[in-house]
Amino acid sequence: MDAFPYSAAHGGEPELCVDAVPLSAIAEAVGTPVYCYSQTAMRERYASFAGAFAALGARICFAVKANANLAVIRTFADAGASADVVSEGEMRRALAAGMTPEGIIFSGVGKSADEMDVALDAGIGQFNVESEPELQLLNMVASSKGLRAPVALRVNPDVAADSHDKVSTGRKHDKFGIPFERTGALYGEAASLPGIEMLGLAVHIGSQIVRLDPFEQAFARIAELVSQLRAEGQTVSRLDLGGGLGIAYDGETPPTPADYAALVARLIGGLDLELAIEPGRALVGPAGVLLTRVLYVKETAKTFVIVDAAMNDLLRPTLYNAHHPVWPIRQPGLEAPAITVDLVGPVCESGDVFAQDRAMALPAAGDLLAIGAAGAYGAVMASSYNGRALVPEVLVSGDRFSVVRTRPDFDAMIAGETFAPWQG
Repeated sequence: MDAFPYSAAHGGEPELCVDAVPLSAIAEAVGTPVYCYSQTAMRERYASFAGAFAALGARICFAVKANANLAVIRTFADAGASADVVSEGEMRRALAAGMTPEGIIFSGVGKSADEMDVALDAGIGQFNVESEPELQLLNMVASSKGLRAPVALRVNPDVAADSHDKVSTGRKHDKFGIPFERTGALYGEAASLPGIEMLGLAVHIGSQIVRLDPFEQAFARIAELVSQLRAEGQTVSRLDLGGGLGIAYDGETPPTPADYAALVARLIGGLDLELAIEPGRALVGPAGVLLTRVLYVKETAKTFVIVDAAMNDLLRPTLYNAHHPVWPIRQPGLEAPAITVDLVGPVCESGDVFAQDRAMALPAAGDLLAIGAAGAYGAVMASSYNGRALVPEVLVSGDRFSVVRTRPDFDAMIAGETFAPWQG
């Protein structure tokens, strides 16, 4: 988390900053809880991928599902990225943020006819088709418009991602992709359809992958499939390798982009393909924190540190039992003892826990804490459960910060609801 250093540059005791901005200054200006993102970190992480894959000529498509804030997407668009989207809403966000339509890849198992229609009108560069019924529907929609949809078939290689079960997507019992053994025949059928322009293949085996082995197994199978299709006379010009490269949440040492690119070069580099990769978490996860304030310290059978952020703001610990680092904004002295606590939110669920049995210097009511590695799958998964307002988001660049999504007031939260006519 190099973007979040402790610094005494602003006088007083060392405190946690984002770039050169003290997080306490953001809390004072915006309130808590609040997401804070380092634009510097996002640019640096994109540059590491771009540099690693430059020799392969791979397109880097930011996976918008990881963080759909317009300012975040614009950061990657300005850096030269394309986008991977899984809904019309994400596509519209990518376009609004400045992504070019021809660079957009539309993934996902449940594209509707309306979404296909809008995406075709927008002129997106690729549909990753995940089933035979989807292929037939896309052919019908495109043909009705006198168009040919650019398609890559997403292959399910039956490879385990070796990560959490809920974010593994490349096993044969997962809902994603076309069974490996069926792909060859379907590719030929797709190439004969009037509304389909076959470009190639796509694969994505999951998320938060911290070893190269699963990638190696999947990419080796895909390389064999490319060779097989070409031997059968099919044209295969593109390969979308998906995303999934993990980050460090709890001491993991995931492969670097250079390690990842070297693997791709060894397995895929000789096939003369237009390559695309779809990093999301690896680009934005370490660039964000959720800033929260301690409300109470409650002593019962355990010590509970109750903060003003909750599971509706950051769902990952509740949904995946995910570990996130937690840092005090004011750096504690070396003499401060470590106490075992549960860090919890105010939502009326026992599952509203950010950290369980975590050793940390005991904070006091009013203290600020930062929940780290929260730039991915944080704000984008938030809800207004328990009638809580969505968390604002702040973008930081150097010594500047700006609110890039405001906290709605309660009048705005209920403005879209009405009573039924018979309720008076």
